[in-house]
Amino acid sequence: MTPASARKPDFRSNLAERFREVRAHSRRLAQPLSDADATAQSMPDASPAKWHLAHTTWFFETMVLRPNAPSYQVFNPAFNFLFNSYYETIGERHPRPKRGLLTRPSLEQVMDFRAHVDRAMEALLDADVETDVAELIELGCHHEQQHQELLLTDILHLFAQNPIRPAYRDSEPVAVADAPGEIGWLGFDGGIVEIGHDGSGFVFDCEGPRHQELLQPFRIADRLVTNREWLAFMADGGYREPLLWLADGWAQILAHRWEAPLYWEQRDGEWWTMTLRGLQPVDPAAPVTHVSYFEADAFATWAGKRLPTEAEWERASAGLPLVGNFAGSGRLRPKPAGAEGGLKQMFGDVWEWTRSPFTPYPGFRPAEGAVGEYNGKFMCGQFVLRGGSCATPEGHIRASYRNFFQPDKRWQFSGLRLAEDA
Repeated sequence: MTPASARKPDFRSNLAERFREVRAHSRRLAQPLSDADATAQSMPDASPAKWHLAHTTWFFETMVLRPNAPSYQVFNPAFNFLFNSYYETIGERHPRPKRGLLTRPSLEQVMDFRAHVDRAMEALLDADVETDVAELIELGCHHEQQHQELLLTDILHLFAQNPIRPAYRDSEPVAVADAPGEIGWLGFDGGIVEIGHDGSGFVFDCEGPRHQELLQPFRIADRLVTNREWLAFMADGGYREPLLWLADGWAQILAHRWEAPLYWEQRDGEWWTMTLRGLQPVDPAAPVTHVSYFEADAFATWAGKRLPTEAEWERASAGLPLVGNFAGSGRLRPKPAGAEGGLKQMFGDVWEWTRSPFTPYPGFRPAEGAVGEYNGKFMCGQFVLRGGSCATPEGHIRASYRNFFQPDKRWQFSGLRLAEDA
């Protein structure tokens, strides 16, 4: 969270409205799902939709209501064990790989839990809460938005395991831009730049402090790598040439027989891909997505380029509008006037892998208490992604946002943009 001293004094003015909208959006995301859809778990990295809906509610009950609403009655004491995620200081929890075994409580009971907590939260929001409590509520809203994106990516992975390839929402193909031209390159001088959150608006603790970085001159691609370019990489033996791959990446090739991005499959000699709208033909003009860091790095090596660092990415994104296609969540928005020319778009299409490990910025200090477990303890063995994806909720994208995953993960909407030394 951003320290209160760095926030605008009126940041609480629309907090109740924001809370209601975030909670309502989760209900909308769950609406197409049956109890069975919401209960199944397709792999240990994914969680059932029912668990996401309950865990985000557990956060408000545990972090906000229990310490700050003396008259609040816990909905069900067992839920603290069932729906804690990784907060060791709060207590023991149900094992993550076994969340799909929680056939009880039902989806209906989870929604009752949400309604119970929402009523108590509304009463709390009607009071003049202290600034630190308001910040916890805001953190809870952004935490829920993270899980809204995870709910979509996890449902996609679940439905991709079903032989009939069901659609989460309408099965009509997504509208995409016309085929892009050749990649253009924008150059940036070297020197000292400032990166990290500038102190206005909400921020996760790992996005600061703002600090200086020394950059060498570099160039960055004006658009994302497309499926057409990925098909060329595949046709040239990209998944068969060990010299392109980091050792751990090649180990993934051998262990899992990767030969294309996740969800791609061939039918009658053509490539198709599983989407939230069901199985669709691979669109050559669309950005490639569902690729791991290892695949992104191998492609960059094949292309004679590299991935940008997160400092380069943030420098290049300065001043660009925070809009995108939002196709994965069903919201289509045109690019704004003036977006053509220069960098085409850096927000809201796919999360873009950088070559930067997820490590603390100089001067980083995790928050005190249980919320200090939110980001800091994961700063090992993961790489930073920037920009947001088509599944990222509106209002949850910003230039300093540091998403992070282990380099073999592919089930998120992750793609890449190339860079090179100038």
